[in-house]
Amino acid sequence: MNAAFDSWQTFFAMGGYAFYVWLAVAATLLPLLGLVFHTFWQRKQLLDEVSRRQAREQRIRQSQRSKQAADAWGKSS
Repeated sequence: MNAAFDSWQTFFAMGGYAFYVWLAVAATLLPLLGLVFHTFWQRKQLLDEVSRRQAREQRIRQSQRSKQAADAWGKSS
């Protein structure tokens, strides 16, 4: 198997089309990286929202239990 380029310099020069080739590479990789970072950020936001909702629901249930206990105590006295 023969190497397509003789040296790293010729590889990066891409036979005189380096500007177009590396621009295409950047135009592909940058949005993909942005998508990966956005996905991780969105996942964190979603998990935080679920955690906040669960905590709120737990506070509501505790409040309802303490209210029921206070009502039961008031009726028994």
